[in-house]
Amino acid sequence: MADVVNTNQFKNGMAIEVDGDPFTIVDSQHVKPGKGGAFVRTKLRHIKTGAVLDKTFRAGEKFNRLDTRSRKLTYLYATETEVVLMDPETYEQLSVSPDMARDALQWVIENQEAQVFYLDGVPFAVEAPTTVELTITHTEPGLRGDTAQGGTKPATLETGVSIQVPLFIEQDERIKVDTRTGEYLSRA
Repeated sequence: MADVVNTNQFKNGMAIEVDGDPFTIVDSQHVKPGKGGAFVRTKLRHIKTGAVLDKTFRAGEKFNRLDTRSRKLTYLYATETEVVLMDPETYEQLSVSPDMARDALQWVIENQEAQVFYLDGVPFAVEAPTTVELTITHTEPGLRGDTAQGGTKPATLETGVSIQVPLFIEQDERIKVDTRTGEYLSRA
């Protein structure tokens, strides 16, 4: 039997069943208006289709919590039709759709770990680690004297994604990036 959770127990990333469909909670916010009952505003991602929708529930409403598991796998390579990951212990390979791994692949290069989430033994999501170390492939040089205000400049990383970095960062440097926000953290 599945665990039952109420809206007060919602956490980001939790998988629940709403109207018979599996969803993960992207964001939830408890609202207590001055008049009337409290409610919970949520942003849910459908596990099978990937569609994101906004739903509002009454406070205390109950839902079945879905059993999800996760494993750390090594990203091997991607083609137009598949993304291939490997279990580092058993060397078993897993192929997922490019749509499922698109967000994670902005931050993960070959031979780095990624988290794969399963629902009833079937993979439904691939996530990058919260911080990654990547090399800057292109950025303009910072101008002398520009650092007084702590400014930033655009930089392209080895995965192709562009982020803002401080002016003192040079091309070919390795940096740490927060994958949740896309922000520069520090030099690696």
